[in-house]
Amino acid sequence: MHMSSASSIPTRRKSGAKEYGYTVVYQRMPEGGYNVVVPAIPEICTFGENLPEARRMAKDALRCYLESALKTGEPIPKDVEPATEHIAVVVA
Repeated sequence: MHMSSASSIPTRRKSGAKEYGYTVVYQRMPEGGYNVVVPAIPEICTFGENLPEARRMAKDALRCYLESALKTGEPIPKDVEPATEHIAVVVA
């Protein structure tokens, strides 16, 4: 699993547009490709056949979500950093 992160606090770009950053989790799927989730926005779940495509899909999903939220006046979620750990269980 590969994670990338950035702050959800917007930064102003020269064009006047705002840039938002979110932690994204890429989960390699056994059948191939990557499942992508954004912990701060559970409604976002997407997929890519490879890591570059998964990144593009995540950016597209985030852009669509944020554009809609800004248009409708919904609050913009703050980024969250997921906690992950490996656990073992014994099964008899």
